[in-house]
Amino acid sequence: MDRRPEFRHTSVVKTVRTHPRRDESAGYAPDAASRSVASATAPAHEGHTRGAVVKLLLEQGPITATEIGTQLGLSAAGVRRHLDVLIDAGEARATRAAAWQQKGRGRPAKQFQLTATGRSRLGHSYDDLAGAAMRQLREIGGEAAITEFARRRVQTIVADIDPATGHDVDEVEQTADAIADAFTTAGFAATTRPVGNGVQICQHHCPVAHVASEFPELCEAETQAFAELLGTHVQRLATIVNGDCACTTHVPLVAPAAKHQEAT
Repeated sequence: MDRRPEFRHTSVVKTVRTHPRRDESAGYAPDAASRSVASATAPAHEGHTRGAVVKLLLEQGPITATEIGTQLGLSAAGVRRHLDVLIDAGEARATRAAAWQQKGRGRPAKQFQLTATGRSRLGHSYDDLAGAAMRQLREIGGEAAITEFARRRVQTIVADIDPATGHDVDEVEQTADAIADAFTTAGFAATTRPVGNGVQICQHHCPVAHVASEFPELCEAETQAFAELLGTHVQRLATIVNGDCACTTHVPLVAPAAKHQEAT
């Protein structure tokens, strides 16, 4: 079965999940995208549409202009106009699609995604205060206090998720979906997607990215919590802190018995 990365509508295959609800206190709100510099200087209707484009770049990027137009009902010229403004403002960038993503012949289509500048426009609430508090915590309690704080923080996010038991592939996938839901509610705009013999949890926004750059324990605690909930080893492939477009965690779905048979 071909399970190369692809985004599909949830009405067909439950792999990618977009969620209109957001938690204002977590630093990501439904109208956060419309607060970008490029949108702020546009007329009201233009700013609303541009905010919708930014939201797609955030949650589904890298994404092609054609896909943006299809989902928002915009003409090619309309999409191009908004993308040009975002690119000129340094909030978005264009890349070429990978070879396996290309449909048909010809040059690979351009894909668009937010830059670090564009992502920063979405808001990182109380960064200075949070950073100062974390530094004070480390001064008082040492590195162990930071690690424990990070662990408790992520446990609060996933508190309502039941851990996967055994090595049932469907159960692991469902738990990965539940993790994406929980992190989306917390402001991380998370989705899941099938990749090869596994699934990836992608966090397209990080409301604590600026703090996490100084305190990597926050990211490490997330990865550990994922592994504990999913009952399997997981691997963090990319992070927003390191300049990637999303925090991507790979979850293998091949059961241990199957791996043993392949090895023999």
